[in-house]
Amino acid sequence: MNSDVKHRIRFAGTVALAIFILLAGVSAPRLAAAASDHEALSLSSQSKKKTAKKKAVPTKSAKEGAKPEGLPARIPFTAADQDVAAIPGMADARFWADSEKDYLRALPQARGSWLILSTGGSDGAFGAGLLNGWTKAGTRPEFTLVTGTSTGALIAPFAFLGSKYDDALRDAYTTIGAVDIFEVGGKGESFLDTWPLRDLITKRVTPDLLKAIAAEHARGRRLFITTTNLDAGRPVAWDIGAIATHGGDKAVELVRKVMIASISIPGAFPPTLIDVEANGRKIQEMHVDGGLGAQFYVAPDSMLVSTSIASLRASDIYIVANMKLDSDFEVTERNTLSILGRTVATAIRIVIRNAIDRVYATAKRNNIGFYLAFVDRDFSAPARGPFDTEYMKALYAAGFAKGSGPDPFLREPPDFSDQPRNVAR
Repeated sequence: MNSDVKHRIRFAGTVALAIFILLAGVSAPRLAAAASDHEALSLSSQSKKKTAKKKAVPTKSAKEGAKPEGLPARIPFTAADQDVAAIPGMADARFWADSEKDYLRALPQARGSWLILSTGGSDGAFGAGLLNGWTKAGTRPEFTLVTGTSTGALIAPFAFLGSKYDDALRDAYTTIGAVDIFEVGGKGESFLDTWPLRDLITKRVTPDLLKAIAAEHARGRRLFITTTNLDAGRPVAWDIGAIATHGGDKAVELVRKVMIASISIPGAFPPTLIDVEANGRKIQEMHVDGGLGAQFYVAPDSMLVSTSIASLRASDIYIVANMKLDSDFEVTERNTLSILGRTVATAIRIVIRNAIDRVYATAKRNNIGFYLAFVDRDFSAPARGPFDTEYMKALYAAGFAKGSGPDPFLREPPDFSDQPRNVAR
């Protein structure tokens, strides 16, 4: 491997780590504290892993250029194969999220309220608290459509099933820490190993949960979770209710894989390979974080542009942005990770603001009610690192207070241009 390639790989890896730290809810000033915890985190997670399952001991020497142990070569396939690829026995399991035709076919037939859950890593605790507080207020509607992207995908099934799953939703964001999500040290596809998150989702995504989702799907309600098909370079929306309706172990396993994939930040977390069939052949698609293309999912981009005449079957659209949307002032340190982290944070904030604005304009054109909630600019609880339990508890409490309050949602996007800037903490 020549030096130019090595440098490019190191650069891509640094970008991936910066994105992970950002999406996990850690700002640049917290990096030093997070770094000091890495060794303890690694030792703790390794100890936990030994008690949960035994890891195979590598038998080959780690020579440069050698294939990492446990990573066989992928089966090659073509764009023509991808065009017809389908989940065996579940042709209705997913659709291209950028296809108007497929999207309109998958939507619920009845108009109703839609709940849109964004990316945000550990800041998903805000959305969990908001929903549970909304239950307490007694004004939370039953949604005809729920969509979840990245951390929103972990919230979405419980939000879809309503208040009887509020306890499970609270526990998902207040009783876990970084050791329940990842272990430092990947296997050639990423810097981190997410076996703890896989175990966690296995425990919480059960056959009974899918039966409940299938029952709601039969009533005409829909639950979509988004991933990014890295081979095709296109967003995918998974119809979780349709998958649940098929039932059985394969359906349960597929939903678990989809949820893992939706939160798999490329380079930081390993991708998810999903088995499909195409032209009589069995192949595997590579899926990663749904937030790669969009921070939340309402409809294909072509339906949200100002020139579109398409209409959405919604009476109201509720967007829960699991992050701050305000710009905080911060003196950026002169190191690679701080600069990249600050850059990605700024880019994501601009992208999600623009996306919110497009949905608002679309809602107005279609006479649809628009509602927006996001993390308040004055929330300042400290975090020691990614997925810090105490930080998530504080953010859950802030979300709960907002959700149980008299008016948790804005009716239009705020104007950030003239607001005073807080110093980031």
